[in-house]
Amino acid sequence: MSLLKEIERTFAEVSGLDQMKSYVEAALAQGLSPLQVVGSMRQGLSTAGRKYETGEYFLSELVMSGIMAQELSVMLKPHLRRDEGQSLARIAIGTVRGDLHDIGKNLVSTMLSSAGFEIQDLGVDVPPEKFVDVAVKEKPSILAMSCLLTVAMDAMKDVMDRLAKSGFRSRVKVLVGGRPITSDFVAQIGADGYGADAIEAVSAAKSALTK
Repeated sequence: MSLLKEIERTFAEVSGLDQMKSYVEAALAQGLSPLQVVGSMRQGLSTAGRKYETGEYFLSELVMSGIMAQELSVMLKPHLRRDEGQSLARIAIGTVRGDLHDIGKNLVSTMLSSAGFEIQDLGVDVPPEKFVDVAVKEKPSILAMSCLLTVAMDAMKDVMDRLAKSGFRSRVKVLVGGRPITSDFVAQIGADGYGADAIEAVSAAKSALTK
């Protein structure tokens, strides 16, 4: 089995930090790119998330997968090229209300920062009114919302509705992402784009700035 498949398996089976780190170190030593490693992690996390929602995994497995993802993010930072010069734009990012998981948010933040964006991390379980308050008062170029659990998707629509009522919707680009998010959902709530993973999130953010 290839190292990338092994990395995917460690996240899917929540095999623990030591096993994951050994495979990642070997993959980087062989010259595999951080983006390839991120792709394998995303596939594994997606499997773990599905197992959690079907009851095969419990909260402890989900928490451990998050710890593994955070450790992977730390490992990859020295290997990610940081675009120098002026910041492309400021992005306020948070995990929406009803979801305590920062797996995707932290990885996306790392990738966006490496691409030259300034990141304002709002944390997890962020209420809709806080997203709107930050958009209105602090005026980031992009507001980014993340969720891992399907039950938290309604909070994203709530944010969009509140932004529209505030009259500020046209002044901020909104990106969404997370395991249950689809292009149909993005169109349904009227967001400006989404990234299926941390890699696509960077492209989506750059694209949103040109619209």
